[in-house]
Amino acid sequence: MTDKKLKICAVTTTRADYGIMRPLLLKLDKCDWCDLVLAVTGTHLLKAFGHTIDEVKKDGLKIDKQISIMSKANDNAIETATIMSKTVLKFTEYFAQSKPDVVLLLGDRFETFEVAAACTISRIPVIHIAGGETTQGAVDEVFRHSITKMSYLHLASTEAYKNRIIQLGEDPKRVYNTGALGVENVLKVECLSKEELGKALNFELDKPYGVVTFHPVTLENNSAISQLHELLNVLHKHQEMKFIITKANADLSGEKINAELEEFAKTNKNCIVVSSLGTLKYFSAIKYSECVIGNSSSGIVEVPSFGKPTINIGDRQKGRIQANSTINCRPLEADIEKALSKALKFNKEVINPYGDGKTSDKMVKIIKKTFYGKDIDLKKVFFDLK
Repeated sequence: MTDKKLKICAVTTTRADYGIMRPLLLKLDKCDWCDLVLAVTGTHLLKAFGHTIDEVKKDGLKIDKQISIMSKANDNAIETATIMSKTVLKFTEYFAQSKPDVVLLLGDRFETFEVAAACTISRIPVIHIAGGETTQGAVDEVFRHSITKMSYLHLASTEAYKNRIIQLGEDPKRVYNTGALGVENVLKVECLSKEELGKALNFELDKPYGVVTFHPVTLENNSAISQLHELLNVLHKHQEMKFIITKANADLSGEKINAELEEFAKTNKNCIVVSSLGTLKYFSAIKYSECVIGNSSSGIVEVPSFGKPTINIGDRQKGRIQANSTINCRPLEADIEKALSKALKFNKEVINPYGDGKTSDKMVKIIKKTFYGKDIDLKKVFFDLK
């Protein structure tokens, strides 16, 4: 037993995971019982993806290390494997030097999976946020469940996800339903005015508009561009609207999608394409929009808290628990068109199944109770369902 501060290393790989973790990180940074440091990696360090480490720096959190693992988006399996091997090596070296007591990870990306592997061989306990979820169309599905098995403490977003983690053999005493941090972000952020948003984007918001994010469906072969074209055909037909489009992530075919988006925006002046909006501009954009269109998890988890409809295209998010504001459709022009027509008429009351917005407070208490002043035994017993 000891009263020394608990050293927590939070690893962030993308604009998305940092934006979600932000309220928890800001609270941990103020706690007198822990020392929070950040390891920043992945697309945060790439200009093509908005160099979003600048957003992290604005919050004043201690960045202990910037770890470069990629020079561009990965276009094939060999490049992905190269990034993965770099990640596990560089983070194992970093952990040997920095010696954190515990590592905080969110989500399901392949980079996060490799950081968890580095923790495992370094014998560092992992706190995993947002385990137990399913995304049947993405390779993230298997990475997420693998991270669960390499983690010690589990902070799930719903009761169903909590139960699924236990079904994977994790001790129920270390599995909690805390709700989703993304909901807390939505409920507490002070959005820009519509006029301020337009000025920040240098894009006049003088018509009804939608917010669009389309990522590759990584468990489908070569479907990304053909599916994107189906979506862009719909956007092109709706010149009475405008569209704020955020670029795809660094998954396979992400770079190709982003190139297509740039070309589309050149001839469709009702569209703007941005590398990263950041949390404030992204939430502000949703607040005044008619709907969100694409296949991002944000449309499922966060957007319902705005009371806005989400058009969820294809199978990338298939299996996630959804609010009644989610309109699912196939990645076909006619189906997306029907879904958009339905979204523009949406007027239902929305209840978000992902929590009450008090998630970060719950997480801080659980982390302190689990780790502060405790000797952790990493020899886990597989919990068998009765």
